[in-house]
Amino acid sequence: MQPETEPEPERRQPPRHVFGCLAVLLAAAVLAGAGFGAYHYGVGALRDFFRPPPDYEGAGSGRVLVEVRHGDYAPDIGRSLVARQVVKSTEAFTDAARDNPRSVGIQPGFYQLRRHMSAASALAVLVDPANRMRDVVTIPEGLRVDQIVALLVKNTKFSARQYDAVLARPGRLGLPSYANGSVEGYLFPATYELSPTATPTSILTAMVRRFRTAADDLRLPEQAKALGYSPHDVMTVASIVQAEGRLERDFPKIARVVYNRLQKHKPLQLDTTIVYIFKTSGKLTTTDSQRSVDSPYNTYRHAGLPPTPITAPGEQAIKAALSPTPGRWLYFVTTDPRNGAMSFATTYAGHLKHVARFQAFCRAHAC
Repeated sequence: MQPETEPEPERRQPPRHVFGCLAVLLAAAVLAGAGFGAYHYGVGALRDFFRPPPDYEGAGSGRVLVEVRHGDYAPDIGRSLVARQVVKSTEAFTDAARDNPRSVGIQPGFYQLRRHMSAASALAVLVDPANRMRDVVTIPEGLRVDQIVALLVKNTKFSARQYDAVLARPGRLGLPSYANGSVEGYLFPATYELSPTATPTSILTAMVRRFRTAADDLRLPEQAKALGYSPHDVMTVASIVQAEGRLERDFPKIARVVYNRLQKHKPLQLDTTIVYIFKTSGKLTTTDSQRSVDSPYNTYRHAGLPPTPITAPGEQAIKAALSPTPGRWLYFVTTDPRNGAMSFATTYAGHLKHVARFQAFCRAHAC
């Protein structure tokens, strides 16, 4: 018979509803904590959202030069202004730009602003085209390098000595190889907008760069090769065309006369090359003593082209040198200096008749 044992006390399980209550309480606590954090985060975010971006007040002080580049949008301009301490934040500037419809018309260029300006004040300067700092100089066709330098001296703050120092080292200007180191003829005639930071080097380099753009557009090396000449020869012909002609309709005929005489090994006999030697201006007629000077540019004494261009030809003159009008002309002369109209001849006898007309005009008008 087994000894009698005392029964174990019964383990009582907590009611199921107790676990449910605890879970609800824990969940409520977590949600309460999350809600508290979310509340503070949300309030902070809303406060930041509605708070205006950092901005200065007033019109600022001092002087700051700022450049707006091609393709810049409001954020790009804003970052540039922040970097120069003009405005306090990019956001302040973009907000001001968004509220001002004129901001889409901000022009590339340089502007004089101040440090610590309000975004609205800075924007007011930029949207007014009159505040854009610019110096414009126009170089007409047909000028020699010395004449171009004189024009630049007149229209910029630099001296002839400063320009000449740059021209003395032409290798830095980006000339094409076929220029053979000669700047003459390769400073392209055009209108140039000069920035406040321009230098003699940057100005002259821009003129050479503009020539290279025109040469690329006209396919100068390829077209010259098709004619049987070097690009430098064609540029020299173009410079003669520019110097001799006034009416663009005559340019291709002038080029044809030059090429015809070259092919027949006849001296060009051009007064414009004599003018180049003596660096004169005004009247294009020359004297016997001038035409007897010993110079490689004297096309009365030497057959062939002069060593370099004698002027800066424009696009139309270059086109004419690349596409001369078909014809057998060997002579030309200006028969009406009032409008620049020219007459062309295939024979010397015909040419003398045209020269007589020119001389009669000069006697009547003292040209």
